[in-house]
Formats: sequence, C-alpha cells, structure tokens
Amino acid sequence: MPLPSEPLRKLGFLTIGLFDDADPRPGHESTLDIITLGEELGFDSAWVRHRHLQYGISSPVAILAAASQRTSRIELGTAVIPLGWENPLRLAEDLATVDILSGGRLNPGVSVGPPMHYEQVKDALYPDTADVEDFSYQRVRRLLDFVRGESATDFSGVEGFEVFSHRVQPHSPGLGRRMWYGGASLRSAQWAGENGMNFLTSSVVKAEESENFAEIQLSHIRTFREHHPDGAGARVSQGLVVIPTDSASPEQRAKYQAYARQRTPRTASPQGPGRMMFAPDLVGTSSEIAERLYAHAAFREVDEVAFALPFTFDHDDYVQILSDIATGLGPALGWRPADVDR
Repeated sequence: MPLPSEPLRKLGFLTIGLFDDADPRPGHESTLDIITLGEELGFDSAWVRHRHLQYGISSPVAILAAASQRTSRIELGTAVIPLGWENPLRLAEDLATVDILSGGRLNPGVSVGPPMHYEQVKDALYPDTADVEDFSYQRVRRLLDFVRGESATDFSGVEGFEVFSHRVQPHSPGLGRRMWYGGASLRSAQWAGENGMNFLTSSVVKAEESENFAEIQLSHIRTFREHHPDGAGARVSQGLVVIPTDSASPEQRAKYQAYARQRTPRTASPQGPGRMMFAPDLVGTSSEIAERLYAHAAFREVDEVAFALPFTFDHDDYVQILSDIATGLGPALGWRPADVDR
C-alpha cells in the first residue's frame, strides 16, 4: 500500500496513438517516438490502446513490434485488445512472436465481450459465424492456454520436409505470466484472479456496490487478489488520467483545464445502462496530483500504475506531460527511474 513513506514501484503510461485519416504515418511515428521518449525518461512501461474502425491504433501488436526494435528496456503493453475481434490462436502466435523480438518485454492486456457496434460490423467481421461466436471469458481462456503452451492440435511430427508442432510457435515461456485482464466489474476481477492473470483497472468502472469511484475500484482490486493464487502479491496496475502542469506553458495549462472541465460532469453519477463510473482527470502540479493520489483509496492499494494520456492532445503536449511525470510526479510518489539502482 503506497503511502508517502512507501515508494511506487513501477511507473508506466498509456497512449491512444491518434492519426490523420489522410496521412496516417505521422501519427503512428509520433506514438513510436513517445514510447522511445518514455524509455529515455526511465519509465518502466508503455501501453497502447486499441481502436477498430477509428483513427487510433487498430493493430497494437504491430505497433509494439516496431517499438521493440527502437527500444531495449521498457516493457510494452496493450490496454486492451478486445478479443471479440480476434482469433485466439492467431493472436497467440503474434503475441509470442513480438515477445521473442522484444526480449520478453511484452505485457498483453485483453478483455472480452461482443465487439463495439456488433450489429453494424458482424457481417464484415464474422460473415458466416456471427450468431455462434463465443464472446465469453472462454475466449480469454483459449488465448491463455495457447500462450501458456497447451496443445492446439493432436497432430505433430514430420510430414515430408516439414516439421509440425502440437502447440503455438514460437513459444515464449514467460509470456503466460505477463497476461493482463482489463476489467471494470467485480465479476471480471474475480475471474482474472481465479485464472492467474494480472489485473488492469482504469479510469472507468461499473457502479455495482457503490457510486464512489475509489471505493468501487478498491473492491475490484481486493476481490481480484482474494481469488488469485498469489494473494496480496498479485499484480494490479491502476490507470488514471493525470496531467501535471509543472513545465506547461500558460496556453497548455488553459487547454488542460478546459479538457478536464469538459469531462467532469460525467464523473458525478453512473452513466448509461451499464452504470459506468468515470474517475476525474487529475490536473495540477506534481505535488498537487500526488496529494490527491495518496487520498485515493484504490491508489493506496497498488504499487504500479500506467497513467493514461489524454486522447486529443498534441505531440508536444505529450512530451511535456511525460517529462513532468518522470521528473516531478513520479519522484513525488517515491518512484525512481529505471536506470537508477533501487
């Protein structure tokens, strides 16, 4: 439980990777540059979001494959891949390949459920099987089994000049311990714990037993650990939106405050039929944000974070925010850059 006397162990960040429809390359290059900067600043991890049929990263595994060749130390994660769009066997092959290329730095985060706007995309995505696709936790279970080396087929051996394996290749032995589930409900927290995954909890949760965001998130973390084989030692990463302003220009401060102010009304009560609760964005100096985090019941329950960068800012804004997190907010939380002995 990080208190002012107990240091934050791992500091990461999450980005959406926006791009221009007419010229998508600069946006993708910006994302890769931000990940490289994160390594230079000493961050422990960089995570990318996943968006389909939008102007954000649609193939995070491909982006992280490129990032693995531009970096050497920082861990690379997805937060999260919605498995309703994926074939678990094929995804297991891609994840293992990138993990091998990165030297064992991949942290795949996944979630389940029907794809967003499924009625509009199902004919393109699953033209022959749309009505029988399984979007339950079993889809995650299949992925976990393939990543962890369970058999994918009862056939193996030599056929002519070709050699076949009964399990997904390549196999990356440590990857199974670095699989994360992105959950927003008590049920997801429990399932992730029971299946030995790590747990990603973000700035969005379901208002099930409370309408207080921190209390809800705390209950998810504790439920996860109660059902995990590692108990209190099970890994949880929290992903709130933080926007430090220590080195921001007056124009940037005004932009950040307007952004947070626009999003604040949705944090007052549960939203929509799913009763989703949103955490307020934390804008201010590093010392001000640190004070608010130490007052946050769920933050006090974790020792690693992946702070989310805002969706729509410019590249220079992200450079400033990451630099302030690494040099101001992180140290205020007791964190030390990865190139310093801890």
